[in-house]
Amino acid sequence: MAEIPTLVVRKPCFDLPTGCPQCLSAYIYLNFAKIPFQLNFHVNHPHSDKIPYFEIGDDYVLYDNENEGIIQCLRKNAGVVDLDSEVSSLPEWITIKAVITTWLHDALVYELWVGSKGSSAYSIYYSDLPWPIGKVLSSKKTRLVKLKHGITDDNAVAKKEEIYERANSAYDALSKLLGEKNYLFGNRPSSLDAIFLAHGLVALQALPESSTLRNKFLEHDTLVRYVRKCKTEIIEAGPQTHTDASSSGFRIPSTQRQKFKSEPKRKKTDEEKRFKSKGRYFVAAQLVAVAVFLTLMISFDFAEVEVENVDDQG
Repeated sequence: MAEIPTLVVRKPCFDLPTGCPQCLSAYIYLNFAKIPFQLNFHVNHPHSDKIPYFEIGDDYVLYDNENEGIIQCLRKNAGVVDLDSEVSSLPEWITIKAVITTWLHDALVYELWVGSKGSSAYSIYYSDLPWPIGKVLSSKKTRLVKLKHGITDDNAVAKKEEIYERANSAYDALSKLLGEKNYLFGNRPSSLDAIFLAHGLVALQALPESSTLRNKFLEHDTLVRYVRKCKTEIIEAGPQTHTDASSSGFRIPSTQRQKFKSEPKRKKTDEEKRFKSKGRYFVAAQLVAVAVFLTLMISFDFAEVEVENVDDQG
């Protein structure tokens, strides 16, 4: 019996199988493609750009930071059904792809890390880490997001309005495109459906009720209906799993099978094993960081007491 592949993602939260938008889009894509897979969770390196990744046995792994991301890797390199083959040539495909992968992507990243003060993002990425480490990583990410968008104290309000206006324009366009159809491009899902649905699910369920982006999304009934339908049919149903993967339609292309046969000893000995083995060191580093943090805090408090005593004596 063939081994069922594994999609490794960030942990579940907000009543979603994973709170990470990138992980969730891969999860939805595999379900759309009717590919059997198991779901596993990686918590040792929540900030790693390798997550999500897709493992096929001991010989093949696809990371999100490879090529154009995990979905493109699944389409081109893992024998997964290419859901875009019949729609990627449509005139509106490039425009809609740009809208989803830039305007909406940027808006959700901004909202997670800046607009909502990072509370949802912390739950998704860092809540399993010791508090000092999580706060440091979260603050670093927030600074990077602001830097990417060129946000300063002087232009913060204008930048925020620009990001939300673009997101709302994207929602308007997608709502009109979707209409009464089952999917964005007709009766068959595509990778853009998977990416957008992940965006919508996170916006509706992970963002706080006060979120500007969430409220703008809720103004588009067609999109809300589409996302909730996805949640009922895909998310609540769970991943595609079968006892016999060989009869499920999952096939590795002959070129890939030949590659595996010619390199039977490759396994996950280099990049993959280093990545996983770092988990032990990462945990140890967490403990050291906590100890250092507490030591500094105690030293700081002691120094304050000494200063206060000197002042009192003066």
